[in-house]
Amino acid sequence: MGLVVGFGKPRNPILGMVLAGEVESIGREVRRFRSGDPVFAFTVKSSIQMRFGTYAEYICLPEESMMAVKPANLPFEEAAAVPYGGLLALHFLKKGNIRRGQKVLIYGASGAIGTAAVQLAKHHFGAVVTGVCSTTNLALVKSLGANYVIDYTKENMTSSGEQYDFVLDAVGKRKSSNLKGQCKTALTPKGKYISVDDGNPAPRLEDLLILKELAEAGKLKPVIDRCYPLEQIVEAHRYVDTGHKRGNVVITVRQANQN
Repeated sequence: MGLVVGFGKPRNPILGMVLAGEVESIGREVRRFRSGDPVFAFTVKSSIQMRFGTYAEYICLPEESMMAVKPANLPFEEAAAVPYGGLLALHFLKKGNIRRGQKVLIYGASGAIGTAAVQLAKHHFGAVVTGVCSTTNLALVKSLGANYVIDYTKENMTSSGEQYDFVLDAVGKRKSSNLKGQCKTALTPKGKYISVDDGNPAPRLEDLLILKELAEAGKLKPVIDRCYPLEQIVEAHRYVDTGHKRGNVVITVRQANQN
């Protein structure tokens, strides 16, 4: 990470890797976009190709960036919340080779990746989805389309004997519980367990376009916990670092000509 981000201090002092906004101007040879296009983007190509700078009023990106015209039915705040969790969730669900009707369990179903994974597994892949989260988020996860919800603070897997074709750990090594350990073994004979810590996914533009289509079809709705103005970026990161956010936290940038 030092090689990517910088040693001692960030190579780019302006952080941020996702965005939504309008194209201000384009180069003479640009064909994919026009001035005024509403777009959303993810500026990460891989774990070693990270382009920061979205915590700003303006950013200049190559035409071939992971960028597309935003979903027509989403405001900028919601569009900005799609790429990160949506692209990672879609990558790992594809890796699980899910088929319609299979049983899928999402551990960490209330986070940025988890809320997207629940919706994609249910509405895009046609799976029977079980979401695992804390007590306060059970209703949220159910509303996203989960067929069943499990409270990791109260329940265990051994009593039910349920087995799953695919288990996605959407929180990785950052969080654990007794239930998480049980999820690793609650698999069918050919079942798969995948963690978001497994591998270094390279986002693809075609996947961003899939998310755009699903959002416009009403099959993917980004969950936003809180919105902070750029001036409160420190408070926003402190809140995220508590580990208790639901879905996404969004930063809004006020333009100089706005009142």
